[in-house]
Amino acid sequence: MSGNAAVVVLTALDDDALGVRAVAAGAEDYLVKQEVDGPLLARAVRYAIERKRAEETERRLVEARILGRENARLERGLLPVPLIDDPALTHCTRYRPGRRRALLGGDFYDTVQTADGAVHLMIGDVCGHGPDEAALGVQLRMAWRTLVLAGHSGEDLLRILDTVLGHERRSEEIFTTLCNVTIAPSRRTARLHLAGHPAPLLFRPAADGGPDEVTALPEYAHGPALGLFPGADWPTTEVELGGRDAPEWSLLLYTDGLIEGRTGDGTSTRLGTEGLTALARAARADGASGRGLIDRLVAEVEELNGDALADDLAVLMLSHRPRTAPSAPSDEAGHTAPVLVTGPAAADAGRAETH
Repeated sequence: MSGNAAVVVLTALDDDALGVRAVAAGAEDYLVKQEVDGPLLARAVRYAIERKRAEETERRLVEARILGRENARLERGLLPVPLIDDPALTHCTRYRPGRRRALLGGDFYDTVQTADGAVHLMIGDVCGHGPDEAALGVQLRMAWRTLVLAGHSGEDLLRILDTVLGHERRSEEIFTTLCNVTIAPSRRTARLHLAGHPAPLLFRPAADGGPDEVTALPEYAHGPALGLFPGADWPTTEVELGGRDAPEWSLLLYTDGLIEGRTGDGTSTRLGTEGLTALARAARADGASGRGLIDRLVAEVEELNGDALADDLAVLMLSHRPRTAPSAPSDEAGHTAPVLVTGPAAADAGRAETH
């Protein structure tokens, strides 16, 4: 009715109904001319102004809440859903941006299983913490998934991502670290590419039946972060995950937000990959696994740091635990019937027999 102005309506003595209609239409108050004096009019005007301010504040608050909910839905929709079709694999993640009240930061991750049975997983970190970095992280993740589904992998994929980053970043100072892992269909080996990113942790059963072994994968074969050196190389590291007798394993990928906290000894020493490995080894010895292990690591890192971690944080854990194959049926004479093996398992078996 009145835009941003506060309105007080003056009516005649017998026009109360008109005043009520004016208030219903948006006026803050009404007064009867013959019953109003100076102090009453001044008080009514002050009250009307305060009511108008309160209404405007409430309107802006409602709009902010609606916008916040829409942004939250948008940001949640931009977080990836893993594309995995292997019941032996378990996928767990933890994601927390450094910005307050945000759902997305500059960290990003994704997991995709391709038609050949290989599983590709990636985690990356755009330098910075603002909304521009979050948007760039989403662009790089979507580009990575598209490239993987189109058949690209390894160093070829990183070169294309480096080009994408060069075109999409807002300044030449922006760079991105990235860890890319391709797990073979056999689930026994993997190829690792590091672009200025910390190496993943590998969990494997101990040979003596004790607590799982936890080790950081080698970092000696790595290349620079994306966006730093045109035409850079990113060498491949071949990793043995598990064998026939010990096929179970877990890979933990993380961003540097998890290892840049303090060690809790009163110094400025950073936790680092070595410190994280020790924490993971202790957690695994206590029986922690999957999301519970991730949550414990984050909680312990924050406790050592003495406060919440300021940097973006992303953690991805992929675990392989083959299901026990059912016993082969036998006939009345006790002969075991043959079991038909199909898919990637058949290909692995064929390669084993060939060699």
